[in-house]
Amino acid sequence: MDMTADTPVSELHPALDRLRTAWLAKRPDYAQRRADLIRLRGALKAQLGAMTTAISDDFGNRSEHESLIADAMTTFNEIDHLLSHLRRWMRKRRRAVGWKMWPASAEVRFEPLGVVGVIAPWNYPVNLALVPIATAIAAGNHVYLKPSEHTPRTSAFLRALLADVFPPDRVAVALGGVETASAFAGLPFDHLLYTGSTAVGRKVMAAAAPNLTPLTLELGGKSPALIGADYPIEKAAARLMKGKLFNAGQTCVAPDYVLVPAAQRDALVAALRVEVQRRYVPDFASSVDNTSIVNDGQYRRLRAYLADARERGLEVIPLATMDAARADAQRLFAPTLVLEPGDDALMMCEEIFGPILPIKSYRTLDEAIAYINRHDRPLALYHFSNNRAETETLLNRTLAGSVAINDAIFQFAIDTLPFGGIGPSGMGQYHGHEGFLNFSKTLPIFRQARMTTLDLLKPPYTGFIDRLVRMLAR
Repeated sequence: MDMTADTPVSELHPALDRLRTAWLAKRPDYAQRRADLIRLRGALKAQLGAMTTAISDDFGNRSEHESLIADAMTTFNEIDHLLSHLRRWMRKRRRAVGWKMWPASAEVRFEPLGVVGVIAPWNYPVNLALVPIATAIAAGNHVYLKPSEHTPRTSAFLRALLADVFPPDRVAVALGGVETASAFAGLPFDHLLYTGSTAVGRKVMAAAAPNLTPLTLELGGKSPALIGADYPIEKAAARLMKGKLFNAGQTCVAPDYVLVPAAQRDALVAALRVEVQRRYVPDFASSVDNTSIVNDGQYRRLRAYLADARERGLEVIPLATMDAARADAQRLFAPTLVLEPGDDALMMCEEIFGPILPIKSYRTLDEAIAYINRHDRPLALYHFSNNRAETETLLNRTLAGSVAINDAIFQFAIDTLPFGGIGPSGMGQYHGHEGFLNFSKTLPIFRQARMTTLDLLKPPYTGFIDRLVRMLAR
């Protein structure tokens, strides 16, 4: 097989049929699931050099260390977590039936669904493909992957990697562009997970609707970072930059805008500038640790945000200087602040997905909370404060897909925490035990005894039966 060739749309459904037929013939047991996860881990570990090269080639430049952290470390950690807990998660659980149903018994089992489809994005192309695959395999499913066409070298890498680990009727990969993705989303999967933009998520949901395919949608949105008046500005700046500039801001849970007390806004701007100078030495353009914007379309979109901001008279503050021609050629985008944008600014209407950080000042906590609540529920919410009462107020009056206190983005890497959005930022969740449950059917089983008083509950409802029903209905 040519690992780079697109998959004809006509082959998508037959491939799904092969996956489902093989699954129906032999559902993976604990031993197979465990062996599959171990082989997958070993294969990726042996190919880390090829992985980081493929990702960097797709981006134009991608920090090797960021690829190792975001795409390798997180995948290994998730597989290790699955291996450590899988036997316990698979055990059936007894459930009480209550004295009125005695002597019956009940239990729940966690059964695989069948074939899980995974549509993976380009920003973390290995992690966001392999973690769902590993989780679905741990739950006993077969998997069909559609990686992003925007990272073709990494997609070819994934196809080759998975072909070395799994037979084609256990894990299959479809390559291709928009037409392939649209047809893929319309396949009658037993579950479909999509990670990407809210706009495309709506299209995926529409494509899945005729089949009533159960969905997990991991979308995005505008994730706010709220800095409390008590929190050291220098530390807030350091942790904001860590979350915002990782992968050049091309992260679904990156802070999308900052709310800062008005009196501290200028101090935050100065501290953010210092952080950029510390991180990218000797300068941003020549640092091997920065990451390019993935393609020309995304690069033009970010430049349009800044052009719109300047047209509106907003203060735009680049935190690094670069030769314009070199920046365009390499799609290097300087970390940039925009002060006090209104909600009509383009960058405040859409998820930024790049190293632009709007900063808005606030006067009271109530004002900041009201601003957050006027907008869609975000995928992530960040609060920088050592005031526990203030944090609890924020938590009690807002709702987000995830929350991190005094840090940014690394809640995604905690294996014991579920990951998922709410409303326009997504539906469903995975990672860890919640991921295992997401890709399983929690099957309730009721067992009746040979003799039970429930056999008496039938017409005619007279005499003793009448009294029995009235007693049970109390």
